[in-house]
Amino acid sequence: MSPSTIRTKSRVFKIVTIPGDGIGVDITEAAVAVLQKLAAVSGTFEFEFTEKDWSSKKYQERGYYMPEDGLDQLKKFDAIYFGAVGWPDVPDHISLWGLILPIRNALGQYVNVRPTRVLRGITSPLKDCGPGDLDWVIVRENSEGEYAGHGGTTHGAFSHAIATEVSIFTRVGIERIFRFAFETARSRPRKKLTMVTKSNAQRHGMVLWDKIFTEITKEYPDVETDKMLVDAMTVRMTLHPKTLDTIVATNLHADILSDLAAALSGSIGIAPSSNLDPTREFPSMFEPIHGSAPDIAGKGIANPIGAFWSAAEMVRWLGFTEAADGLMAAIENVTEAEIKTKDLAGASDTKTVTEAVCKEIEKVLQK
Repeated sequence: MSPSTIRTKSRVFKIVTIPGDGIGVDITEAAVAVLQKLAAVSGTFEFEFTEKDWSSKKYQERGYYMPEDGLDQLKKFDAIYFGAVGWPDVPDHISLWGLILPIRNALGQYVNVRPTRVLRGITSPLKDCGPGDLDWVIVRENSEGEYAGHGGTTHGAFSHAIATEVSIFTRVGIERIFRFAFETARSRPRKKLTMVTKSNAQRHGMVLWDKIFTEITKEYPDVETDKMLVDAMTVRMTLHPKTLDTIVATNLHADILSDLAAALSGSIGIAPSSNLDPTREFPSMFEPIHGSAPDIAGKGIANPIGAFWSAAEMVRWLGFTEAADGLMAAIENVTEAEIKTKDLAGASDTKTVTEAVCKEIEKVLQK
């Protein structure tokens, strides 16, 4: 039996936290505090937290992020809560391939879900775009595509260096992400799915991507579909946000578009993500998308909303929808009360926002 199967019966969930680098440490501490409050007030589940210091600082000290048995250690938990990875002293490709990408790949987290909407009390940079006007779910292929890691460098020390980066698109990988995206679209009121591509220029992998989308569309006659080239998609997201609902894209395209989506909804500091293993064989991982932000690390001013929203998605994945909805309501009550960090034109610090959300959890769930 998996840890989730065992723990659900006693309503105790083993969560491993990986704070990582920079503000990842600050927001993970805040998220744990909010999750503990949510569990205490709800009374229907508990959390046991275990922290792993797999940071860039540790990498510099010992030469690795995860120990050799790191992935096996993670498999013993019900879920993973991840802060951020990346530090100026370590090249980005080393930190990504030394930690978060191996976790996603080895634990079968082939779906990355990034919901985006304008929360109450937050102003979008788009004119006349408020709560309800921008409400999207971006489904990102999370296991192959442009981040497959295939390629190499030859003659790297010479002026005639050659490097290749090979995108990998498989029928299995494409079919399963499209089916997940269609099911997500079907579960939402508008039942609308937009597929993002670049098959006009990428004439092999992306043409297969398009072909399989057309095939699977026939299985979901109740879902409205359309197709956008990725460059045109940026224009549509900015000028016509109300025309979009569920979006599916490749690893790279969705990575970029979801950052744009976060900015359009008010700040990258509020954006959550879920790295999911839909089979539930392995633990899924939940993380805000804002990165480590070395310039504000340790100052206590990081926006914790994305961390809290990611925590809510973790609670939802574990089967407690009412508690997850309650946490989201508490978050929006706080943002609507103008208790916000500087990136949202507020004056509050991380601790103040965290304490306010904890107080709202008591009000919302005890009604």
